[in-house]
Parts: sequence; structure tokens; C-alpha cells
Amino acid sequence: MKSQKLVFFGSGPVAASALRLLVKGFDIEAIITKPRPAHHRGEVPILAAAQELSLPIFTAANKQELDELFSTNPVSSRLAVLIDFGIIVSQKIIDYFPLGIINSHFSLLPQWRGADPITFAILSGQARTGVSLMLLVEAMDEGPLLAFGEYSLPPDMTTPKLTDELIELSHALLLEALPKYIAGQLQPVPQSTTKQPVSYSRKLIKADGAVDFRKPAEQIEREVRAYAGWPKSRTKIFGHDAIITKTRLAKDKNDGALVMQCRPGYLELVELIAPSGRKMSGADFLRGYRK
Repeated sequence: MKSQKLVFFGSGPVAASALRLLVKGFDIEAIITKPRPAHHRGEVPILAAAQELSLPIFTAANKQELDELFSTNPVSSRLAVLIDFGIIVSQKIIDYFPLGIINSHFSLLPQWRGADPITFAILSGQARTGVSLMLLVEAMDEGPLLAFGEYSLPPDMTTPKLTDELIELSHALLLEALPKYIAGQLQPVPQSTTKQPVSYSRKLIKADGAVDFRKPAEQIEREVRAYAGWPKSRTKIFGHDAIITKTRLAKDKNDGALVMQCRPGYLELVELIAPSGRKMSGADFLRGYRK
């Protein structure tokens, strides 16, 4: 039986997935999200989920509008959950909830605080990552931890695949931790107790996807996997624009069909998207586009 009320803050597709989970066990008093972008085409996942579930929706475009929203639309929930929101939340709003605001962050905090922890876990070549549930504070991703779950990274992991895996891990943590926290059975601890190194991720830009073969082959191989969703790994091969979708570290220039020399190392381009938009093997690209 649903008895505990929550306010939910979220904007992106990860938020929509979490909302569908939480509504099964909690009364969602209000959903706070960003307004629909003026020129956006197609469905906005969080808005579609809220409408489908007949939940009240409120929008705020920035920190100031968020503060004003709670002044004019009071809520009675003692706790809020924030996932994939994209707006800085003031201390005023954090203090509005007696039990605070719980944020699900996709890294093992304090590792990879910031905008894009999933991509940077792959870029860094680390062997494991995870999900952290923390109480929100005004400083970026520095709140005390309620729970965390670890995930081992396979060597071929891409950002889209890892995102799906961490969503599932986040769901499991929320289902386990929220009832315990509400019942007073779970106490927050400082991030320093995890003994993880402090590091920061940033928001990606399109230019990050430009492949530079003057980099080490190992680094480019990680970039291709990390940028698989966006901004994608773009380059020119034989004078033709191409998107690299899969690579393999090669022993030398003859170890594979389409092998690029890097600094240092060699990288086979196993799969690409050609100028035609068709996905093909490196061997097929070589036959079709080499002058």
C-alpha cells in the first residue's frame, strides 16, 4: 500500500525510467521538471510518463524559477528524489523537505562528480564504477551517502550499454534504501569514508568526438566506446567523412583490414558508418572508399 509521499525532480530519460519505478511504491505528490524546449520535436520522456500516470507536473527553467515555484505551489511531502534533473537546487529548496532530497548519481562518489560520470568512467579506463545515493547539498555532488552499489566494467563496454546497466542498479538501490531511510534505519555518512579519489566530469561537446590519431591507440579505443551515444567518433578516411563505431587494438599495420597508426600503437577500425549512412566493416569501407 502506498503511504509515503514524494516530490520527484527529473528531466531526462533516466528520470522517466526512475519515475515509473517509484510510482509503484510511493504517492508522487508532484513532478518538477524543465519546460519542453521550444523547438523540440517528438516525445519528452518525463512529460510523457507523467501524463500517462496522471501525475501533477510543474516546470522550472532555472534556480530562481524553482525557488518561486515552491513559494506559490506548496507541497506536504517530507522527502524528495532527484534524478537527471539538470538544474541547480538552492539550499532553500533542500531545506523545504524535512528528510532532504535524495539524488541517485551514476558513479562511486566522490569519484566523477559532475555532469557526465558514465562517459568519464569509460574514458578513464577504470575497472569498476557504480551508483551512489546521496543527500543533496548545494555544493556539486558533495552530499553524504546513504547507499552505493558497484559495477564491474567489461572491456568492451559502451556508454549507452553502461547507462542501461546503471539505471537497473539505481532502481535496485532506491527500492532498498528509500524505505529504510524513511523509517530511520539508514544514516548518511560522509563521502570521505569510501576512500575513493575525488574527480570531476564535465559536459561533453560535439568537438570531443573528433578523432585524433596522434593520440595513443588505447585512448582512442576508449573514446570510441565512450562517445558511442553522443557525440560519436568522427573522422575522415581516404577523404571521406566517417563515424567509427567499433575498434580493436592491433599489433602492427598489417594486423587487420583497416588499421590506423596512432602515437603510439595501432588501431583497427572494425566497424564504421560510411558517408551513405550505412554501417559496414572496415574491410568493406576499404573496398568501397579507398581511392
